[in-house]
Amino acid sequence: MNRRIPTPTQFLNRELGILAFQRRVLAQAADDAVPLLERLRFVTIVSSNLDEFFEIRVAGLKEQIKLGLPEPGPDGRGPAEVFHAVSREAHALVAEQYRLLNQVVLPALAREGIVFPRREEWSAAQRQWIREYFFRELLPVLTPIGLDPAHPFPRVFNKSLNFAVELEGRDAFGRSSGAAIVQAPRALPRVIQLPRAVSGADYAFVFLSSILHAHVNELFAGMNVKGCYQFRVTRNSDLFVDEEEIKNLHTALQGELLHRHFGDAVRLEVADNMSERMVEFLLQQFALRETDLYKVDGPVNLYRLREVPDHVDKPALKYPLFQPGLPLALHGAELFDVLKKQDLLLHHPFQSFLPVIEFIRTTADDPNVIAIKQTVYRTGTDSELMQILVDAARKGKEVTVVVELMARFDEEANLNWAARLEEVGAHVIYGVVGHKTHAKMALVVRREDGPEGKVLRRYVHLATGNYHPRTARQYTDFGLLTSNEELCADVNEIFKQLTGLGRVGKLKHVWQSPFTLHKRILGAIRNEARIAGEGREARIIAKMNALLEPQIIEELYLASTAGVKIDLIVRGVCALKPGIPGLSENIRVRSIVGRFLEHSRVFFFLNGGAEDVYLASADWMDRNFFRRIELCFPVLDPALKRRVIREGLQPYLDDNCQAWVMNSEGGYELPKPRRGRRRSAQEELLFTLATPS
Repeated sequence: MNRRIPTPTQFLNRELGILAFQRRVLAQAADDAVPLLERLRFVTIVSSNLDEFFEIRVAGLKEQIKLGLPEPGPDGRGPAEVFHAVSREAHALVAEQYRLLNQVVLPALAREGIVFPRREEWSAAQRQWIREYFFRELLPVLTPIGLDPAHPFPRVFNKSLNFAVELEGRDAFGRSSGAAIVQAPRALPRVIQLPRAVSGADYAFVFLSSILHAHVNELFAGMNVKGCYQFRVTRNSDLFVDEEEIKNLHTALQGELLHRHFGDAVRLEVADNMSERMVEFLLQQFALRETDLYKVDGPVNLYRLREVPDHVDKPALKYPLFQPGLPLALHGAELFDVLKKQDLLLHHPFQSFLPVIEFIRTTADDPNVIAIKQTVYRTGTDSELMQILVDAARKGKEVTVVVELMARFDEEANLNWAARLEEVGAHVIYGVVGHKTHAKMALVVRREDGPEGKVLRRYVHLATGNYHPRTARQYTDFGLLTSNEELCADVNEIFKQLTGLGRVGKLKHVWQSPFTLHKRILGAIRNEARIAGEGREARIIAKMNALLEPQIIEELYLASTAGVKIDLIVRGVCALKPGIPGLSENIRVRSIVGRFLEHSRVFFFLNGGAEDVYLASADWMDRNFFRRIELCFPVLDPALKRRVIREGLQPYLDDNCQAWVMNSEGGYELPKPRRGRRRSAQEELLFTLATPS
C-alpha cells in the first residue's frame, strides 16, 4: 500500500470545529419541529458551552500567544491565526444567538402566554410589585462600590453578573468619582416570576438586571445616574497543578480551586447600550482588547434562562415525558441471579439507570457482598450512588473508590465526596498523577454458594458514560453488566494498577489507555485495510464525541484509499475531511444533534465477517489515548453485539432528520429528508425501548 502522508490542509481546526458544533446546537433553537420551551433550552445550552469554550480553549490560545509559542497544530495554523479566526466566528455565533432569541423564540413564547416584559412595558401594578421586591429582596444584599482611591476596582468573579454605573454629582463626603460597580450576589435568582395577579399573562418573568436598572437610583442617593450597564467577564479556568512537584494532589487542588474564580480575563460581555467611555474603562481594567469584547442585546448570561421551562406548566411546549425501559430479563428477577446466566446491556436514557444503582446498592444492603471497587469521574453534588458507597463503608464493607480529582468543573464535588468516603473508612485513591482516570468501571465481589462450599464471585459494570443519574437521563450511553470471568479479571487487574504499584499486566479482552488502546485501534484499522487490499469486503463504523488524533486520521485515510468503507458518527469536532478524491472518498462523516446529547462510543470492525464490536469511555483524541486511563471493551455475547449494531449504529446511519453531514471542505449540511419515511434515531429508540410517561 502506498502511504500518502496527509498535509495540513487535510486536517480541520479543533477550536473552529467546536464552534461549528455550537452552530448545530443553535440550529435546534431555530427548528420549528422542536417544542418551543426546548428551543429556549438550546439557546441556553449554547451559552453554557461557549462559557467553557472561552474558559479553556480560548484561554489556552491566549496563553500560547502570550508565551510566544508559535507551534502550529495539525492543520498548520499557529495560535494567533486560530485566535483571530475563532474571534470572528464566535462574534458571528453570539450575534445569531441573540437575534434568534429576540426575533424568533421570545415572540413565539409571548404568543403562548409566556412573556418577558421590558421595563417600558411594565404596568402600574407590575411596577409596584417589582419595587416592593427590590426593597425586600435585593436592596438588603447589594453593595455598591464607588470607585475612588479608597475603593479600587473590585475583584470580579468569573462569569458573575455585574453592573457598571456612570454617575455625576457629589456624595455626602464630597466625592465625585463618576463611576461605581454593583455586583449581583450569586445567591439571587437572575429571572424572577411575576404573580399572575399582576402579570396579565399565563407566565411573566422579569430579569434581575431589569429590576436593578429600574431602581439603581436608590443605591446612589442625591446623585444623578447617567447610565447603568450590565457586564460579565469570563476568566481562564484551567487549573494548573505542577504534577512533578506536588506532594499531595488533594491539598494542591484545594488551593488551586480558590484561584479559578480570578484567573486571567479572556472575554468581556457587555450590554450593547454601554457607553464607549465605560467600555474602554472595563477593557482596560481586565487587560482585554476589542477582539475580546462581546456586545449583546439582552441578558449577558443567557444560561440563567434555563430555569424558565421548569416554571412553566405547558407540556405541549416541551419534549414528551417517557419512562425508561428495563431489559426483559430483569422483570421479576434478582439482578445477580440474572448475571450468573447472561450479560445485560443497558442503553441509556432509553433504558433505565436503575439497574446500575441497584448494582451499587447491593454493596450496602446485600450481606453476601464483601467488597466493591469503583471509579468516579463525574457524579454531582447530591449523588445517590456516592451516598450508597458511603453507607456501604460505614457498614463495614470493603469500599475502594478511585476518585478523579481533576475532572474539569467537578473538582470541588469530587473533593467533597472523597472527604466523606475517607471519614467512614473507605479506601480513596486519586488515580495516577499525570493521567486522568476517565474509565467507567465498577467491580463487586460476593461470597456465594459453590459446588464445594462458599466461593468468591466477581461482577462488573463497564460503561461509556459517568456514574451520574441525572446525565443518564440526558446523554446516550451504553452500560454492560457481566459476570464473565475474563472481563472481571481484566477489570480487577486495572484496579490493581490504579491502587497499587507494579508492571502492566496482560489483559485478555480490554484495550486500555495509555498502554494498548491506541495501538489496538490502529491495528484494527490496518487490518480492515489489509482485508480490503485482498479484494474482500472491509468496513469500519465508529461513533464518538470527537476525532482529532493525527495518526488515527492518517490510518483512516490510508484505509479509505485501500477501499475500506468507513462511516464516522462524530457528535462534536472532527479533524478529518471526508470525500477527498484519492484520499477519503470512502469516508462519510455525520453528526447527530437532538433531544439527547450523543455520548456513547461504539467501534465496529467487520474483520472478515467476525463483526467485532467495542464500547469505550474514550474518544479518538490525543488526551484519551496518551494522558488518560480509558477502557475499550468488547461486547462478547452475540445477541448483545447485534443489539449494539441495531441500536447504537444503524439508526444513526439511517437518520435523515437530525444528521448533519460533513462535506469535503469541513462544512456541515442538514439534508432534507427525501421521499419516504422520516427517520430520527433518538425518536425511534424512544419508541422501541421506552414507554410514554
